[in-house]
Amino acid sequence: MNFVREPDYSDVLHPGVAVDLPANMAPLIRGKGDPTAATINGISWLSFQPAATGPVTIAMVHPNSPLHPGAIRYHVWAHGDDDAIQAVVQRMPVLLGVDEAALAGWEAFDKVLAQTTKLLPKPIVAARRRHPGMRLMATGQLVDELLTVVLEQKVTQHQARATWSWLAKTYGSASPAGDPAPKLAPRPETILDIASWQWHAGWVQPFMARTLKTVASRASALHRLANKPLVDIAKGLNSLPGIGPWTVAETLQRTHGAADYVAVGDYHLAHHVGEALTGKRTDDAGMLELLEPWAGHRQRIVRLMYASGIRFSRFGPRMTATDFRDR
Repeated sequence: MNFVREPDYSDVLHPGVAVDLPANMAPLIRGKGDPTAATINGISWLSFQPAATGPVTIAMVHPNSPLHPGAIRYHVWAHGDDDAIQAVVQRMPVLLGVDEAALAGWEAFDKVLAQTTKLLPKPIVAARRRHPGMRLMATGQLVDELLTVVLEQKVTQHQARATWSWLAKTYGSASPAGDPAPKLAPRPETILDIASWQWHAGWVQPFMARTLKTVASRASALHRLANKPLVDIAKGLNSLPGIGPWTVAETLQRTHGAADYVAVGDYHLAHHVGEALTGKRTDDAGMLELLEPWAGHRQRIVRLMYASGIRFSRFGPRMTATDFRDR
């Protein structure tokens, strides 16, 4: 396998379970234009800058089958920083969602699922059998993930992806692996230096820019917070101006593989859960009531729902992007 720069470290992980790496990576990639994460030609890429070390880029080669246990070869670039390399090596099982705690969670979920199959439509039950490699990846990068999720607040998916692409391409840093490897997300100090007119040029709404600067200004505290129990992380995030339950759930699903966090306040999710489980749309309160039998595993049910092939009705007005740059 040829890379522009030779990796600083390469190894093989044998998780002992199936891992559908491209599908599991999907929530971490903001479309084909995401400058910081990608899946290309059988390799999934991530670039980020951990708080305790220098920047890293990881290339993970997809296992031979998403249905059966297999080896995952991975490569690390870190400008030769041994501390950064060792941190990646130690976290690889957690990143891939195959650490001991994550596997125990799936085992517990399967037991609950076996006891509640009558409460679920057949496609969702079948989805678990068809996707044994489904995992909840956990980057651990709270600040980087908050930057992307904040840009997804109250806008269309297309607009959110476009603004993230603009922000990362314009203000991100080059990967230790060199081009065309994914870039690093903008550093907190860079976010703080972006002028208001520059945010407007990138289609970033004023309330988002304020929240991004709040995140950046508290980056050190957020890095420390990331190592605390999930309930404490959620409480800490909810205390920040501009961040609520939706942002917390969408962030922790990706940073910590939070198996029980569902996005309350989402434009579609409650309707989809209601349709899938009862045939009728519902609201957030109804969604939480419907998901109660799977408390502790609600995000796993949501992931299976979207992997099941269930087709959802289209209701209500379609969200449209708003050009506010002259406002």
